[in-house]
Amino acid sequence: MKTSLHISASLDQPDLLESMVERLAYRTIDIGYSNAKVPSSHSALETSSLESYVTGDVHLTFGNMDSIHMPFISCMLFTCIKEKRGEYKLNWSVSLN
Repeated sequence: MKTSLHISASLDQPDLLESMVERLAYRTIDIGYSNAKVPSSHSALETSSLESYVTGDVHLTFGNMDSIHMPFISCMLFTCIKEKRGEYKLNWSVSLN
């Protein structure tokens, strides 16, 4: 017999986190790495990263059992990449825990 497992998470301050990542992606400082001369088979990239703590709750429901709510705090790393003549785009994020 298969039993379902439902996992979800909620963040304590999602608007603050969204604002920080948007500021990272729309920064106006350009050091010029994306314009560097590189071999034709490569492309120059400029990166911008932000480390931030994220807090919230993880909700686990297994079958017909009561839900389990676990608070969490995790350090996250967000990285944006800019190609030549482009804008910064969120490329990846990862939990550092």
